[in-house]
Amino acid sequence: MDRGVSIIEATIAPQSEGWRLDRALACALPTLSRERIKTLIAAGQVRREADGALFRDPASKARAGERFAVSVPAPRPAHNLPQAIALSIVHEDDHLIVVDKPAGLVVHPAAGNPDGTLVNALLHHCAGNLSGIGGVARPGIVHRIDKDTSGLLVAAKTDRAHEGLAKQFAAHSIDRRYLAIVAGLPQPAEGRIEANLARSDADRKKVAIVAPGRGKHAVTHYRLLRPLAESALIECRLETGRTHQVRVHMASAGHPLLGDPVYGRTRAAHRDVLKNLGFNRQALHAARLGFTHPVTGHALSFDSPTPIDMQELLSALSV
Repeated sequence: MDRGVSIIEATIAPQSEGWRLDRALACALPTLSRERIKTLIAAGQVRREADGALFRDPASKARAGERFAVSVPAPRPAHNLPQAIALSIVHEDDHLIVVDKPAGLVVHPAAGNPDGTLVNALLHHCAGNLSGIGGVARPGIVHRIDKDTSGLLVAAKTDRAHEGLAKQFAAHSIDRRYLAIVAGLPQPAEGRIEANLARSDADRKKVAIVAPGRGKHAVTHYRLLRPLAESALIECRLETGRTHQVRVHMASAGHPLLGDPVYGRTRAAHRDVLKNLGFNRQALHAARLGFTHPVTGHALSFDSPTPIDMQELLSALSV
């Protein structure tokens, strides 16, 4: 037996009678997604235990009570290196992990940030406990938070969890709420901003509002939580989750985030406050994250306290 291959046994459940084999096995094997099982079947990695019959057609009909042996190659190592970076873990189980990301930590390696990222930290923390996303031992990143935004983020540890979380994000069923400190006092106190977003033609590092029919549909719901000195603390609930969505939408409404070096222009009333505090990031915090567990089906919801730097900024702006 190849030491790089694990054999997983699965029994077709009564309710799976007559289903496609890939669907039935996905029901019996919670750590593997249907797409992953379909790939394994096509590769000749699924045998019926009773007679050793090899199945290569994912659409084969399943029969209740049949037992199958699924050969799963060991996940290939990720090309990113594990790094011992401290993590604030809010929740962790066999399928996923929720972390409270500090401002300044990049989520995924990219040009300019090849390491020292959240992915590198997760590869170290989850060593030996990643069943493989698409056959690679890596955490499944289904959403991101800007480097200088703090707060909650969920990552998948298994192929099945990755697929389930990705579907929820695509369906916009995730509860994502941000706390933001913005310039001025939004009027009305509650509102809905709907404007398509795309990379700016003038500066590809920036996101811009574009005409209907272009870019990606984006909707932000905001509400005033607390008036401040020529500014306000607001909550933004994301109906969609686009890159820089809160920052661009609030700036377009005339209320850019304090400290935002890209979409905001610091007002004279805030310049000394930000300088004295050394506050040099956008005042944005991913405070709540709620979703349905992709494997157990349980409703999960997590809250993150306002980080110290934003607490200090709130105190300095109090009226």
